[in-house]
Amino acid sequence: MTTNDVRVRYAPSPTGHLHIGNARTALFNYLYARSQGGAFIIRIEDTDLKRNIAGGEESQLTYLKWLGIDWDESVDIGGGCGPYRQTERLDIYRGHWRELLDKGLAYRCYCTEEELEREREEQSARGEMPRYSGRCRHLTAEEQQAFEAEGRVPSVRFRVPEGKTYTFEDMVKGTISFESDGIGDFVIVKKDGIPTYNYAVALDDHLMRISHVLRGEDHISNTPRQLMVYEAHGWEPPAFGHMTLIVNENRKKLSKRDESIIQFIEQYDALGYLPEAMFNFIALLGWSPEGEQEIFTREELIGVFDAARLSKSPAVFDTQKLAWMNNEYMKKADVQRVVGLCLPHLRRAGRVPDELDAARHAWVTELVALYQDKLRFAADIVPLTGLFFRDSVEDEEEAAAVLAEEQVPAVLRAFLAAADGCPDDAFTDEAVKAIVKGVQQQTGFKGKQLFMPIRAAVTGQTHGPDLNRTIALLGKRKVAERVEARL
Repeated sequence: MTTNDVRVRYAPSPTGHLHIGNARTALFNYLYARSQGGAFIIRIEDTDLKRNIAGGEESQLTYLKWLGIDWDESVDIGGGCGPYRQTERLDIYRGHWRELLDKGLAYRCYCTEEELEREREEQSARGEMPRYSGRCRHLTAEEQQAFEAEGRVPSVRFRVPEGKTYTFEDMVKGTISFESDGIGDFVIVKKDGIPTYNYAVALDDHLMRISHVLRGEDHISNTPRQLMVYEAHGWEPPAFGHMTLIVNENRKKLSKRDESIIQFIEQYDALGYLPEAMFNFIALLGWSPEGEQEIFTREELIGVFDAARLSKSPAVFDTQKLAWMNNEYMKKADVQRVVGLCLPHLRRAGRVPDELDAARHAWVTELVALYQDKLRFAADIVPLTGLFFRDSVEDEEEAAAVLAEEQVPAVLRAFLAAADGCPDDAFTDEAVKAIVKGVQQQTGFKGKQLFMPIRAAVTGQTHGPDLNRTIALLGKRKVAERVEARL
C-alpha cells in the first residue's frame, strides 16, 4: 500500500457534543492520515434516530475545526464516496443486505422483543452467555408467511458461520482472535429497515475505501462481526487499531458522569483554553514521541507521528498537566488574543460593561497583561483580578502580619503624601516607581520593610504581579482610599 492509499475516517454519531475521547479518536486518525500523506474522512453515523440531538452534527464539526483538525471529505465539502450521512445511504445498504438474503448468508427473524427477552432470561438462569438461539434460522416459506399474516415485521440477521476462528493483527494490541461459536446470529437490519451499526459501518468502510480503522478499544468486540460482513461480501477488511481507554487520575475509566474531569471540548472553549494547547495535550493521551519534548505545534506532531508508538497502557487524563500546558501557550500568546478570551468572563462577572471605550479597553488590556503569565485558562482572570474590583481589601493572613509591623504607619503616610502630589492622569507605573523610591529616601526603609507594607495595604496580599503596575492600574483614588483606611 502506498501512502496515497491511506484513507482513515472519524465517524461520530450526532447524539451529543464532542467528547474528549471522541476528539482523541478524530485527532489520531487525522495525524495518521496527514503523516502518511493520505486522506481523512468524516462520516456521520446518524441511524440511531431516537438518540440524535438537534445541532449534534454541527457541534461535532464546529469543535473539530476549533481544535485545528481539517478533513478531505465529509457532509460539508462532499467527495467521491458520498453521501457522508448514513441516513442518506439506505438504498446502498438495501442492495447489499438483500444480496446476503438471496445467498442464504442472512435470514429474516420474526421474533418479538418479548420472546427475545424471555430467551435471554432462560439462558442466564442456566448460567449461559445470552445470545440468539437461531430459532428463525431455518424457517420455511410457509412459516414466514404465517408470521407475516400475524402482522409480524421481520428484522434481518446475519448467519454466523459455525466453528470458525476470526483472527486479525491489531495495530496496537497485536494478534487478536475470536471464535464464531461464541457469537450468536446478530441483527444487521432492524425492523424499521435501518441497518445496525456493525453492518452499516463495515459497508461504509469498504465503499469509502477506508484502509485503516483507528478507534477505541471498546470496539474490539465489534471487530469479528465486521470481519464476518467483509467475508460474506467477498471484501478485504481494513487494518484495525484499537486505542487504549482514557482513565482518570485514580486509574478508573473516564465516564461522562465523572465530574473530576471536564469532558466536552466546547466546555474547554468556554473556559478559555487555547485550541492549539488542547490539540497538543490530546495528542499525548495514549501516544508518545521519541525524546522528552512535550510542547509541539500541529505541524511538528504530524511530522513525528508514528502509529507504532500508540500506547498499550491506559492513557491518564492529567488535569494538572493540561493546566500547565495551556499556561505555557497562554504565556506566549498575543495579548490581544488573550484579552479577547478573558473579556467574556469579566463581563459575565459584572466586572466590565458589554461595550468598552478605547480608554477602558486599554485598561483591561494592561490588566490581562499583568496576569497573563498566571492564566491556566481565560476564566482564571476573574478570581486573579478580584482585588481590582472590590470596594474593600480582604487581607490574607501573611498580609495582616506585615501590616502589624512597627514601621508600617511611617511608610504608608509617606507613600500617601507622595501619591497625593502626583496628578491623576500621570499616575503611571513609572510615576509609582518614583513615588516608592522617594518613600525609601524619606523613611530610610527599603526592601521588604518598604514594599511589603505598601503591597499589603493596597492589595491585602504579600505576593503578586509587578507592584508598580498593580498600583497604577488600581488608580490613584482607589489606592489612596485603601491606604487611608489602613491609617
